[in-house]
Amino acid sequence: MRVASKGCVLCRKGAKMVLFVTGRCTRDCWYCPISTERRGMDAVYANERRVEDAADILAEARVMSALGTGITGGEPMLVGERVKEYCTLLKQTFGKDHHIHLYTGKALSEEELSGLQGLVDEIRLHPPHEEWPTIMESAYPETINAARRLGFSIGIEVPSLPGLAHFIPLLPLLDFLNINELEWSETNAPMMRERGMELEENWHNAVAGAKEWARELLGFPNVRWCSSTFKDSVQLRERLKRIARNTAREFDEITSDGTIMYGVLEPAGPVKLPPSCEISEGRIEMAWQVLAEQPERFPGKRYIIERYPNGGMVVEVIPL
Repeated sequence: MRVASKGCVLCRKGAKMVLFVTGRCTRDCWYCPISTERRGMDAVYANERRVEDAADILAEARVMSALGTGITGGEPMLVGERVKEYCTLLKQTFGKDHHIHLYTGKALSEEELSGLQGLVDEIRLHPPHEEWPTIMESAYPETINAARRLGFSIGIEVPSLPGLAHFIPLLPLLDFLNINELEWSETNAPMMRERGMELEENWHNAVAGAKEWARELLGFPNVRWCSSTFKDSVQLRERLKRIARNTAREFDEITSDGTIMYGVLEPAGPVKLPPSCEISEGRIEMAWQVLAEQPERFPGKRYIIERYPNGGMVVEVIPL
């Protein structure tokens, strides 16, 4: 029977805030998908929000009714004190049940692990690809054993690459092994092409053949496969829905993808305003159905906007 880690359960619900604590990293993994805007930069983001101070983190957690947080980077443990500060803030604000998981490429020492007790619930180790063949002789098994002694949920999370079978001897020590479908990105595309890799489909950013590299491990009960489409179509969508439910205006329509839709009028003369609307910089925003079904009432430029909730990215502008 497959039992997902608590971190994965909350991610599936879209209930985990992604807290990117730094883009710095001592490694240069060729398959790293981090964007050029974040890679190497010592900047903090809560989901897509740039964090200027700790209040931004709490605001983002509240706007999505977060039940937990995933700490990621870069290498979060390069800013270990920052990690502790933010985890302390989250636990004190939302309670000890606010579930926190930490990604790290480091084989953490027992001292480092002890410093995270009571702050981090789940540790996800990310050994670099070049260390997979010698993983049993590395410091990672010692880290795993120490984490178990100290009461952490402990697992490994890696992209689907050739050589995953090297992790089989480690499986009895792990609570979980998560294999993420290898993803094509703007930053890793040249290295992908250099290795003869191709996109699986034009509309999809998974690398062709990536699941075959994981096939041998997928029969083990503590091994889980996370597809690129699942991340895009389930995790992100469910997170957007949570944000939309908390932030949508009366006239916004929440779509099945978690985006919002509303109508915009740039009036060409006097207009009798509908009962529910908002005026912004000379534009009148209202329910798109009102604007579409009664054009004679609203002379001027009319269109529908679909965007991410809470003032997020515009997905589409549809002229009326």
